[in-house]
Amino acid sequence: MTKDIETYFLEGCGRCSLGGTPDCKVHTWAKELKLLRDIVLECGLTEEVKWGQPCYTHQNHNVLIISAFKESCIISFFKGALLTDPHKLLVSQGENVQGGRIIKFTHPSQVLAIEATLKEYIFEAVEIENAGLRIELKKTSDYPVPAELKQKFEENEAFKEAFYALTPGRQRGYLLHFAAPKQSKTRESRIEKCLPDIFKGKGMHD
Repeated sequence: MTKDIETYFLEGCGRCSLGGTPDCKVHTWAKELKLLRDIVLECGLTEEVKWGQPCYTHQNHNVLIISAFKESCIISFFKGALLTDPHKLLVSQGENVQGGRIIKFTHPSQVLAIEATLKEYIFEAVEIENAGLRIELKKTSDYPVPAELKQKFEENEAFKEAFYALTPGRQRGYLLHFAAPKQSKTRESRIEKCLPDIFKGKGMHD
């Protein structure tokens, strides 16, 4: 996984086999990513690499990330749900996403068209951090445990202990991952595939 910011823009996040190749999506959206990066840095945020991606912080608090995907590149606000969003630009990446909100881009002109607005959103996100506001997150206990996972717990007490020894965030990630497939066999397969990482104390994206 990429740990250097310049490496990310040259080779990608390093989390898949396309990293460092011409097919990596950082090349598809190179112009858009550069524009977003420049805009964010002009707002005074600190640039770091977290989870293999450019993460921008304010006084050690995560404010936003920029990422490249197959269909678009995005700017993602960690506490986007708290932004006022007067221009209705922010969208959620899925029904299970609680606080994060994103804006998608598929052309440099789209970034340039809302440059001033993006800066307004970034400054508001900084003020949210300054005010110490928090997203009211669902508790891990609020997430349903798939029947297949309950069965695995009954069969393997050590696995159950390893799972509940994970941080709440890692537990939630696995619960969502295991519950997503419609077919029981697929859910069982996902659980089996993740067993080694869970025993090692790793999360979905570690």
